[in-house]
Amino acid sequence: MKKENISDAVVRRLPRYYRQLTDLYTRGVVRISSSNLGKEMNITASQIRQDFSCFGEFGQQGYGYNVEELRSEIGHILGVDNNHHLIIIGVGNLGHAILHNFPFSQNGFAVDAAFDVNPDLVGTTICGVPVCSMDQLESFLAEHRVDVALLTIPQSVAQETTNRLMNLGVKGFWNFTNIELTSDNPDVKFENIHFADSLLILSYRISNR
Repeated sequence: MKKENISDAVVRRLPRYYRQLTDLYTRGVVRISSSNLGKEMNITASQIRQDFSCFGEFGQQGYGYNVEELRSEIGHILGVDNNHHLIIIGVGNLGHAILHNFPFSQNGFAVDAAFDVNPDLVGTTICGVPVCSMDQLESFLAEHRVDVALLTIPQSVAQETTNRLMNLGVKGFWNFTNIELTSDNPDVKFENIHFADSLLILSYRISNR
């Protein structure tokens, strides 16, 4: 499977493909052409073929794509079958809402624990996830593999907490703190989520119709 020089734009389209194929599979669609898949997603058929060619050969001329097989292949590329382990740092309003509403298991993640400084939350369980004290972070990570830390903590402690987690071996961060987190270690990966960016893009679009 080819993976050299994959652009960020292609990688960011993969979850859209996976989501659309999951919907098609749920609807009972067995096969689909690149043209029809493009119509479903408002992407050109040539763009779809170009994107998929980055990872190998999918589909057959005159047949199209087997939905179940293509969904499985893209899921594998995205790592949904790697059984990633995740912890949540901060279970205030946003962390609590994410725990309640995001389908982690459907996306290949097991949420093993949450951590907070609020004594009213420590020792409780949210959606089956135990809430631990931040003081327990080192001991927990010494005994458990953690691939990703989800951060919903104040900006003032975001980078400090990230550095602490990196020193403990965590290399993936899903960051909801609304600041850009950084590392000199190229093996550490960040997905920085900015809600304001999305809203401002919508503002631009409705202002420039």
